[in-house]
Amino acid sequence: TAGVATEDLFGAIAGAAVNRIGEFNSQAMANTAWAFACVGWDKFNMFVTFGSVIGERLADFTDVDKSQLYLVALHVQLTWPDVDFSLSRHLESLRSAYTRQGSTPSQLQGDVSA
Repeated sequence: TAGVATEDLFGAIAGAAVNRIGEFNSQAMANTAWAFACVGWDKFNMFVTFGSVIGERLADFTDVDKSQLYLVALHVQLTWPDVDFSLSRHLESLRSAYTRQGSTPSQLQGDVSA
């Protein structure tokens, strides 16, 4: 990563994303949260902020977005099983969206949801 430590790079991106989340549309929120789940990001603060905003605007999200958010919710559940995460309250509807997609998950998606 061009001589930049991965944690430093993702930390800078996470900080900027949290600070500018109000500028994100639903797809950008889902993509960002999903990307951090895929790399196994272990800083709960970003997921709390994104989960709170996403939970308030969940009706704006497409099934594709919700499919990504299902994997985010699973990542948070596995990483922090004893923490009340706002997207966990929507797990059933997120799972339904994931299932409706009908496509085969990628290897990466399978790894995140396993």
